[in-house]
Amino acid sequence: MLDGETAAVLRAVLDEVCGGVPRSDTTKRTNVASGLLQAIREGRSSIDELRIAGQAALRTAPSMWR
Repeated sequence: MLDGETAAVLRAVLDEVCGGVPRSDTTKRTNVASGLLQAIREGRSSIDELRIAGQAALRTAPSMWR
């Protein structure tokens, strides 16, 4: 279970990384959220590490256009 501070940081990074992704694109947003949670599980918890993990997850997210 995440503490409140960590959850707030994850939400902020998710919103930052997915700034150009419509909220209706739940596939991409879910992929990014999963990448962020994986980074936390691996001990990568700084803002910069989470941004990198989120951006990597966004690049590899499935798309209906691929």
